[in-house]
Amino acid sequence: MWQAIRRWFDPSELRSVGTAPDYRFSLANERTFLAWLRTGLALIAGGLAAAQFLPPTPVHHLREAIAVALLLLGGAVAVRAVDHWARTERAIRLGEELPASRFPAVLALIVGLGALLLVFAVLARGVGGR
Repeated sequence: MWQAIRRWFDPSELRSVGTAPDYRFSLANERTFLAWLRTGLALIAGGLAAAQFLPPTPVHHLREAIAVALLLLGGAVAVRAVDHWARTERAIRLGEELPASRFPAVLALIVGLGALLLVFAVLARGVGGR
């Protein structure tokens, strides 16, 4: 695990592996990394917004649970992004198959489930408020 983390911060180690690829592949990998990083930042911003701007809910600490879940998910996306970038760059340099990942599917399911739970919370508040 420490070796993988070291790869994130040591570009010379990454460049010592394999051969230099066509720079377009490295730039595409970097753009994908930045897209994932933006997703993580958006989740973190959503968590901060939930903590600050959501009104109190009938369910005790629901607002805080939503905020913490979004913050943790945003952090997980950011860490996953840098790990996937390093593994992909290494595979490109070695001419290997790109690493597969279930993370996008898992993230989509978590976000979808979270949205569904929020719909129920909003409906419960609407019905309970009448």
